[in-house]
Amino acid sequence: MKGLEALGLSRPALPHKSGTDTEFVQVQWVLRRVLAFTRRSIDDVVNDPIARKEVAGYYKLHRLIERRGEVVELERQ
Repeated sequence: MKGLEALGLSRPALPHKSGTDTEFVQVQWVLRRVLAFTRRSIDDVVNDPIARKEVAGYYKLHRLIERRGEVVELERQ
């Protein structure tokens, strides 16, 4: 799984806190992270079909990993 962590696709484990503690949630911009990883700009994606397919592939990979993580989390419950 180290390869996936390098892509920034791993899900961090958050400790469970009870009570009235405040949690800060940071929005993740998946497309920005994929573009940064592939070193492509949005202009490259729009104009180059090869770049478009590459970014789409990494985006789909991210979605699959997120779904699998949610399934595993539900199974643990």
